Amino acid sequence: MDEKIKKLTPLQYSVTRECGTEPAFKNEYWDNHRAGIYVDVVTGEPLFASSDKFDSGSGWPSFTRPVKEGVVEEKQDTSLGMSRVEVRSKSGASHLGHVFTDGPGPKGLRYCINSAALRFVPLENMEKEGYAAYLPQVKKDK
Repeated sequence: MDEKIKKLTPLQYSVTRECGTEPAFKNEYWDNHRAGIYVDVVTGEPLFASSDKFDSGSGWPSFTRPVKEGVVEEKQDTSLGMSRVEVRSKSGASHLGHVFTDGPGPKGLRYCINSAALRFVPLENMEKEGYAAYLPQVKKDK
């Protein structure tokens, strides 16, 4: 994994390794409406599906849930004088963002995620990139 970390851009490194945050509305995926899957920029681990993405108005990609149980870890974050729940990828320990309880759906969760922590794999590339198992979940999208 060290080689993959060395290939990160300065922003990707800041977000995933130093718990940084990218600017709202000035990031790659906040307004992405294409069908596909979002994976950890470091490990390629599937994290979120476009079918669970929604416009929260926050300026960051927001999801109602991870693509499957156990792919993210949640930790209490009291930095910056706030009490929040940090979200990290399980296999890469990448800082992704935070989860809040003001989202839609039955659980009311909003996973507010930094684009710099993600790589988007469009629906048409999922099979050839090894993510075919997630096609049914993504295809329930639009």
